[in-house]
Amino acid sequence: MHAEDDRERLRQTFDRAAERYDRVRPDYPEALFDDLVALAGLKPGDPLIEVGCATGKATRPLARRGFLITCVELGPELAAVARRNLAGFGVQVVRAAFEEWPPPEPAVLVYAATAWHWIDPDVRYQRAWQALRPGGHLAFWSAGHVFPEGGDPFFAEIQDIYDEIGEALPPGAPRPRPGELPDERAGIEASGLFEVTGVRHYDWDRVYPAEEYIELLETFSGHLAMADWKRRRLYGEIRRRLALRRDHEVRRGWGAVLHVARRLG
Repeated sequence: MHAEDDRERLRQTFDRAAERYDRVRPDYPEALFDDLVALAGLKPGDPLIEVGCATGKATRPLARRGFLITCVELGPELAAVARRNLAGFGVQVVRAAFEEWPPPEPAVLVYAATAWHWIDPDVRYQRAWQALRPGGHLAFWSAGHVFPEGGDPFFAEIQDIYDEIGEALPPGAPRPRPGELPDERAGIEASGLFEVTGVRHYDWDRVYPAEEYIELLETFSGHLAMADWKRRRLYGEIRRRLALRRDHEVRRGWGAVLHVARRLG
């Protein structure tokens, strides 16, 4: 399977987990949005375009700050949940692929939260450039797993089950500490269309009871694409091991890297 086909297949898995995604995916830190507003020089009333809004996790914080947002979301179920969550805000949710969608007017900011890597890498920077006013900004970030010093050992311990079902991480796969997630400034600048103006790291954690943690796993493309027997084995063992803990919970570290870049030309 070509990488493009694989990306498109996994990209579409999220839509069937729309309600679950909304329940258990974390909210992003408020400091991230404060920094984004400052770095991009945004003013209330500015028109923004969000690429792949999912259920609106990154839309509400900016809508509350008074921006006019057009969300472009490929998945019909995700778009439906986003419309429900964003009712009453100055937000329009358009069901479309960003790669093909014609913006009605140039925006001050194009941004994507945990969605930029799903957009076709051959055209994403060009499409963002075309959607922006001169001097406008592109911003994106993703929420990833980080492993703080002295953090919960559960994630290392459960790897034996991933190995057993043939879903082990590749040898040497990184386990980034807080502040160590890679940034993508080289890719941004290689496009020749944007100048990086800010990169910021954010770290936080969240505690999940067993069933909520399994729900979280059911929002990740790799777990959604697993064979049913693999998920049954993995989730059964997660339930069993967390039941042996006094609090029946797992603490997961999250990290995000905000990239902000100014449109050139």
